[in-house]
Amino acid sequence: MNEEELFRAYRETHDVALRNEIVEKYLYIAAVLAKKFVGRGVDYDDLYQVASLALLKGVERFDERKGLKFSTFITPTITGEIKNYFRDRSRLVHLPRRVSELRVGIKRASEEFFAEHGRKPTAKELAGMLSVSEEEVVRCSDAGGVVSLDVPADREHEGMSLHDLLPAEGDMFETFEDRDALNAAVRTLGEQERALLKYRFGEELSQMETAKRLGVSQMNVSRMERRVLQKLRDTMKKAMTE
Repeated sequence: MNEEELFRAYRETHDVALRNEIVEKYLYIAAVLAKKFVGRGVDYDDLYQVASLALLKGVERFDERKGLKFSTFITPTITGEIKNYFRDRSRLVHLPRRVSELRVGIKRASEEFFAEHGRKPTAKELAGMLSVSEEEVVRCSDAGGVVSLDVPADREHEGMSLHDLLPAEGDMFETFEDRDALNAAVRTLGEQERALLKYRFGEELSQMETAKRLGVSQMNVSRMERRVLQKLRDTMKKAMTE
């Protein structure tokens, strides 16, 4: 079976043997990406484990009906998971103990709430569960300002993720290092838009921190993100068709 047939069959049957076959087929991507991060204080085996788990999760979430190649989808996904792994390790060392403990509590409470209600809790609901202020919940949830390639770039809405920026045409694994099209697209943005990209996806600041840097509200940052990401996506798609 070709790639599309494999994923269609797994989506319809959820056959574990079929899932394992797909994972084995794409483990080379996890291996290559893990090697790229060797030499930063983490052993290759640990990085490979993180990458492999991201691959497994990606297989579960991938929908071949959207027209993406799996390698296009999974490469930035795995890269994002590895980067988040480094950020998590760093936060364990650098975040104040109170913040670290509250972040753990927030995560646990969120999982329990979701299991019971089938949705994510609001900051107010989390604050009530943990007997802390809503401000503390927001501040601790935002600590570190991690921006994953695999989650919506707009935290408040079902917005585009960073890999949605990248055109679906072609094999992303083969062209992932070629950033010419993206760089050209970024040059079409205004000064404030480029600053937003720098803060959010370069320095990986939170929306709140980015808003302070830009002198605007967090809501404006959220709206600007959606507009900028869509503009980049449109520009890159246009460049590929010319």
